[in-house]
Amino acid sequence: MATIFITGSTDGLGRAAARSLLDQGHRVVLHARAADRADALGELRLHALGVVVGDLSSAAETKHIAEQVNAIGRMDAVIHNAGVYTRPGRGATREGHAETLAINTLAPYMLTALIERPDRLVYLSSGLHRGGEGSLDDLDWIRRPWDSGKAYAESKLQMVALAFALARRWPKVLSNAVDPGWVRTRMGGAGAPVDIDTGQRTQTWLAASADPAALVSGRYWHHLAQQQPASEAADPKFQDALIGKLGELTGVELPEA
Repeated sequence: MATIFITGSTDGLGRAAARSLLDQGHRVVLHARAADRADALGELRLHALGVVVGDLSSAAETKHIAEQVNAIGRMDAVIHNAGVYTRPGRGATREGHAETLAINTLAPYMLTALIERPDRLVYLSSGLHRGGEGSLDDLDWIRRPWDSGKAYAESKLQMVALAFALARRWPKVLSNAVDPGWVRTRMGGAGAPVDIDTGQRTQTWLAASADPAALVSGRYWHHLAQQQPASEAADPKFQDALIGKLGELTGVELPEA
């Protein structure tokens, strides 16, 4: 059985993925933004291997999350599930970054660099990533007027690009991106067309399945099927430039192979 860390696992898709993996007999490490959110895990917490706590909008707390995970032990897989959708304004983290960028892109990048390298990495993206091209000139929304939808789309394109870059850089790691669809969660709303079980299925399959179809890397998935992502996300030049920018913004270098 595998040991799997899931970010943002107190509710929504993260919690559903944790429940699914626990039901399959896997060991799961949960993540909560704050102590009160960890308390809200209820009985799920009793069955988990551990719970780590930290706010992904904070670089210091993100680093501490990585330390907590490493203290538990090496993970077989990490599902980068946590994310935010719309923000009324750019916001500013303690480090001065746009909140959407910090939570959706900088945090998973930092965790990837700092957590002991697993066998599998899964990054949650969105079909909306196809509207996110052209972010490198102003990654942190310093000069552009704020557009929450565009910022979200950019962050999800960046997740696909990061997954693909890691598939090239770390050939022994299976690294993939997943579009779960528009799912009936607190973020997606009650009118979303995709039920939560369907929404969590692809990422848990990629994280733990021995099915030969799941043992691939550098792919973009939607409901257990491979799809073609935005061309920029699949461009190695963009991927490398993005990693360079993320390293500059965070001060954290992504290890080589």
